[in-house]
Amino acid sequence: MDGQDPLPNVLLAGLNCRGCVHLVVGTNPLAAARCAQSLGAGARPILVAPPPTTDHLHYNLQARIDDGSVKWEQKTLDDDDLFRLGRDEVGGVVDAVFVTTGTRETNAHIAALCKRKRIPVNVVDAPDLCTLTLLSTHTDGPLQVGVTTNGRGCKLASRIRREIAASLPAHLGAATARLGDARRRIIEQDRCATAASAADDDTTGQSAAFNKLVTPEEAEDVKTRRMRWLSQVCEYWPLSRLAAVTDDDVATLLTSYPSSGSSSLPSHSSSSSPKLGRLILAGSGPGHPDLLTRATHNAILAADLILADKLVPAGVLDLIPRRTPVHIARKFPGNADAAQEELLATAHAGVTAGQTVLRLKQGDPFLYGRGGEEVAWFRARGLGDRVAVLPGITSALSAPLFAGIPPTQRDVADQVLVCTGTGKKGAAPAPPEYVASRTVVFLMALHRITGLVRELTTAAAPGEHVQRTLWPASTPCAVVERASCPDQRVIRTTLARVAEAVEAEGSRPPGLLVVGGACNALEGVLDRGRAWVVEEGFRGLDGLAAEVTAGLAEVPAALATA
Repeated sequence: MDGQDPLPNVLLAGLNCRGCVHLVVGTNPLAAARCAQSLGAGARPILVAPPPTTDHLHYNLQARIDDGSVKWEQKTLDDDDLFRLGRDEVGGVVDAVFVTTGTRETNAHIAALCKRKRIPVNVVDAPDLCTLTLLSTHTDGPLQVGVTTNGRGCKLASRIRREIAASLPAHLGAATARLGDARRRIIEQDRCATAASAADDDTTGQSAAFNKLVTPEEAEDVKTRRMRWLSQVCEYWPLSRLAAVTDDDVATLLTSYPSSGSSSLPSHSSSSSPKLGRLILAGSGPGHPDLLTRATHNAILAADLILADKLVPAGVLDLIPRRTPVHIARKFPGNADAAQEELLATAHAGVTAGQTVLRLKQGDPFLYGRGGEEVAWFRARGLGDRVAVLPGITSALSAPLFAGIPPTQRDVADQVLVCTGTGKKGAAPAPPEYVASRTVVFLMALHRITGLVRELTTAAAPGEHVQRTLWPASTPCAVVERASCPDQRVIRTTLARVAEAVEAEGSRPPGLLVVGGACNALEGVLDRGRAWVVEEGFRGLDGLAAEVTAGLAEVPAALATA
């Protein structure tokens, strides 16, 4: 076969089969399974096969024939059956054919006929004859998760599907139904079909404008704030929290906006306990739970109440004991200040009630995390001595590392500048000037990437009076998203094409932009003719914990033989 794989990947799609006619060939257990799948999708299966000569009909199949849900044509399949047993509205042509038995020659004939007439066909153990592939599917209400190996092994697909299903929290399907109902009602009430249309396609993920700032002056954006809030809940809340969404949560979202959402936090009063508690302000690192400091992990285990930013990843939140109340910030574009005030008030109530309150942030709390502002807020209320700050690994330095970018490299980069891409209330900060040996890391910049590139590469930003050296459009850069998380993504390109790349690939927040020659120090320049390269996944810590554990176990044995 000259090394080429004869089985290309398929286009995964969900088919609306309600009322369709599925023709199933065979009377074996697989035929029974195919009939059950068709019925589950709302189709009408018709079995075409002569009665078995030795064994009885499969009992599940017999039961469905007896109750009338499956029609049985007790005969060998004829070519004409494909064009007479279907729905009247499509001229009697069947909507799909599933072949579960037969010789290679017979099945090849059926498949060829179906292909000529554009009838989807699936043939058992013959991927090359199929135009329709069935996935190994986990179904929980409206939630369906499907896996295919593209003909390489159905048992492996089933195993992978079971592993995925086992990792999902219980009741996620019911939560999917509740959130879907909330989304539908928001669209109806706010008439925000334009904002919702981009989210109707499950394949596209988030658009590049997912975290776009909402300002009071932008009436259309304000009109769609509830939809944006719901979208960001789905994006940032851990699945375990989403699975626990109740009807009351949905009702609160729909009726109490802007203070939408529900909180499981108990109310506290300063008179309930005369003894003051304390506030621990801690960074959770870039994403992977193994990158927490031991101090922050201990604080997670000891806290009475945890107030987490929405970007704190699920792997870190999963370390929180079940007994500990958790409140996730309701921050989204246009609501950041109100959400921050709510968190501060809740933290203050907990501290004055004698609780240990953990304010959990992504990255490092003092690097664009408002940590300094929160310390100042508590100091202004006479509680400065009740605040402790724990550092965290910042994504500004770790994300480039996980993308294979050394921010400093001999003869390439001798300085690192960490900048914000968005100032207070969405204002554009002063752009840094170009220095050939400088690496610049921009946080909170991807939602306004076009404006940022323009500011870096053109003569002057609005209101700027100081002349500065401009960045060449050919400067290498990289977008690093979800650093150290399983779905980490790196887009390597240049300043000339990065805005186009982000627009084309969509957004996977949180993300940052790295600019400078260091982006090519280890990875090299892009191949000629390529505008950008996308790299998926993070495996930088795979197996490391197991190796360390195994190494420690070998120490006593080595000492014993020394």
